[in-house]
Amino acid sequence: MDTIVVYSAQASNRLSYVLDWLLKERMQLSYRITHNENEVSGLPFFIAYGKPLNGSLSVPDEGLLWQKGFKPISVSKGIWKELPVIFPTGQEGYTAGFDLFSSLFFLLSRYEEYDRFAPDKHGRYPATNSLLYKNGWLPRPVADEWVALFRKELQAMSGIQLPPAHFHFQPTYDIDMAYSHLHKGMARIAGAYIRAIIKMDVGQISERIQVLKKRQKDPYDSFRWLRQIHKEFGCKPLYFILASFKTTAFDKNVHPQHPAMIRVIKNIARDGETGIHPSYYSDEAGKMEQEKKAVEEISGVQIEISRQHYIRVKVPATYRMLIKNGIAHDYSMGYGSHLGFRAGTGNSFLWYDLENEAAAPLRLHPFCFMDTTAHFEYGLSATEAMDKLEAMSKILEQTGSTLITIFHNFSLGTANEWKGWRNAYEQFVQEKAKL
Repeated sequence: MDTIVVYSAQASNRLSYVLDWLLKERMQLSYRITHNENEVSGLPFFIAYGKPLNGSLSVPDEGLLWQKGFKPISVSKGIWKELPVIFPTGQEGYTAGFDLFSSLFFLLSRYEEYDRFAPDKHGRYPATNSLLYKNGWLPRPVADEWVALFRKELQAMSGIQLPPAHFHFQPTYDIDMAYSHLHKGMARIAGAYIRAIIKMDVGQISERIQVLKKRQKDPYDSFRWLRQIHKEFGCKPLYFILASFKTTAFDKNVHPQHPAMIRVIKNIARDGETGIHPSYYSDEAGKMEQEKKAVEEISGVQIEISRQHYIRVKVPATYRMLIKNGIAHDYSMGYGSHLGFRAGTGNSFLWYDLENEAAAPLRLHPFCFMDTTAHFEYGLSATEAMDKLEAMSKILEQTGSTLITIFHNFSLGTANEWKGWRNAYEQFVQEKAKL
């Protein structure tokens, strides 16, 4: 592994965090930082931060990496080699036309989410508050595009042949409601009947009767079909199980200790990796621990991955809760209300704890597409949704990044509301599995 020398007049955990991700993870390079300008003067190649030194790939310094904690900042925008960027420089002599390091830190640390904001109805940071949304950049992984261009500059100037960056597709599924009609208990079944009668929904009444009499498969039961396509196309899926012990307006899962749900969890554990989908009120004392323990006992595996139900992430409280409960990988980095890239990248990164000014032992895995967002928030058909997904996927493929999608078992079942989604998804998986 080649070692790159990085000159910087100052040092900070923020700079090391960015360089670890950019050079070690994304480019598979080792590096060392020097503060001695004389040391780099004779080198054939090095990276200079904050000063356009001869023979260097130089990056301007906006100052964000030397601050402590959160302070409101003004983020300027510009263009570098036809790419939209933030923290552009007006100074001459720099190789990069913007402070790439501060830009990456701003996005990966979710710096803007520490500022005051009016939460949405689920207590979440609104996508519409984000810099990427306001500039129309949310549907593109701008950080990955910056890295890809910086990579070309580094290779051209240094002569180092970097290992190719490979695209990876990771299908994931949230199991919020394993069944539409089955295993709900008498009170919930009766309530559903009454609501259907009030609405004069004859089709729903007929379907429910046929399912309960076992003359028809439950429309949300797509588990066997999922196992088949994963096997056929060679995918290793991730499943996130909602295991709330109490039914609420937002937690409508089958009880995790119901025999039918036990079978679902056991089968899922054989098909892919099992994670926890912490319930809507999992931030209440002891709830996440209870839910995680239940799924671990049933699946027989130690759970280290999670994704928040309704994507209810509160920085930094949610991440502290996950670490406390033994979670090492979280898949909640996206918006429940909008398609796109919350942190500007499809690649995973460690959470940077801004309050403690250090990288934490929790890796965040961004997603850019969720079926319910496309269907309910955007009102898209299956074809329209897949067109949106394909457009985002193309940029990830070009930049050697990762595509993580979220689907639910119910959208890939046989419910009329989701007609066409199963076939469209199968075709999409088949295409991406080839890459």
